[in-house]
Order: sequence, then structure tokens, then C-alpha cells
Amino acid sequence: ALGLDLAGKPTSTKVLPDRYKDVPDVGNPMSPDMEKVMSLKPTDVLSVTTLKYDLEPKFKDLKINAEFLNFESLANMQKEIQKLGDTFGKAEKAKEINGALDAKVAEIQQKIKGKKSPKVLILLGVPGSYLVATEHSYIGDLVKIAGGTNVVQGEKVEFIAHNTEALQQSNPDIILRAAHGMPDEVVKMFDEEFKTNDIWKHFNAVKNGHVYDLPEPLFGTTGNLAANSALDELMKMLYPSN
Repeated sequence: ALGLDLAGKPTSTKVLPDRYKDVPDVGNPMSPDMEKVMSLKPTDVLSVTTLKYDLEPKFKDLKINAEFLNFESLANMQKEIQKLGDTFGKAEKAKEINGALDAKVAEIQQKIKGKKSPKVLILLGVPGSYLVATEHSYIGDLVKIAGGTNVVQGEKVEFIAHNTEALQQSNPDIILRAAHGMPDEVVKMFDEEFKTNDIWKHFNAVKNGHVYDLPEPLFGTTGNLAANSALDELMKMLYPSN
């Protein structure tokens, strides 16, 4: 979006912009091929804060100065976009991108005025299991912007292990199911869990048919520029009777 050229890019199942089709791949973003990274002699290496714990020691060993961008909420992503714009001579473009995001948030705030805040449970599925997303996660942040109240409060981390009984007592109006990696497999896993684990049928959200799968790439585990479309989709899910 900022119109920057890349020396290398992660190997991805997602569709990347055409301008990067001939840029060399450096492997999985969570465990890049460090020899390949070194061979490209990059002046800047950018990753995200959610991978910092795993990647920072590897980069430090190779004396590569990597920067970890915070895309864990919309506001943090906007700060990082402006910082990138300022660093790479694209400040005006960054302002333009952030202006569009600000306009969407203002529009959503107008729409939710006077509406009752729905109670929302967000489940993040990974192949074989799932976690509960707090308001500190990116999707949790979008839910907050859209006027939802996360049923999990008082946590400091983005994701926590689930306790189905406690979740049932919180009785969410809406259940959102997000997939991280292998979305088709994760949706099947969720469907199986909701079918075979008897407790789910006692949730109001399930009884009322207010369980929604969040489509990738609109809803990633970290912020992306599909945020405006993601907020529009969330509004339909959180206020289904409107």
C-alpha cells in the first residue's frame, strides 16, 4: 500500500501483490531461512511483535537489526504505518491510508450510538485445538471498536486457554470463530466440537443461531489493511437483527 520495493518476502499461501511476484522467497515468516535472508543483504528487516519472542534471538545471533512492528490493534497498526511512511519517504501515502481507517472507525461509532452492546466470545482455532481471544488481540480490538463487549475481561494477554463451563456461564450473545492456519481444517474441527460437545447447545448464541466463522484474510491474528471490510462484516454479525 505504501508502494515500497522488497528485497525478499516470506513464503505465503496468501495472494501477494503482483509487484512482488519476482521477489525471492525467504521461507516461513515464523522460521525464515536465515542464510537466504543474509544473502539478500537487506538494509531493513521487518517482522511483527507476535513473532518477536521466536525470531529476535536468531536475528541477534546473526547481527541483523530486525524491527518488530506492532499490529496487535488497529491504533497500533496505524502508528506503525505512519512510522514506515516517515522512514521510507512515504509520509503522505501513510496519512492517506490512516485517514481512510479513521473515517471507517468514525462511521462505525455513529452507527452503534444508542445500540445495546452485545456480549461476544471469540474463539481462535488452530489445527487440533482452540484458544479464547481477549480484547488485547487484533480481532478483540475490532470487536471493541464495533461496540461489542468481550466476555473475557481482566486479562493482560491476547489469548487464553478455554474453560467451556466458565464460558457458558458468561453466556455470550454472539460467538465468533476465527481460524489461524489451515482454515478449512479448523472450521471442520469447530463444527465437530459444536456437534459432539453437549455443552455448546446450552449457549444462547448457539440456540439463537448467532455463531459466525470469520473469513480469512479479512480477520487475521494481526492487523492488516482489510480492517475496513472486516469492521463492515463484524457489524452484520454483532447486530444481526438490524
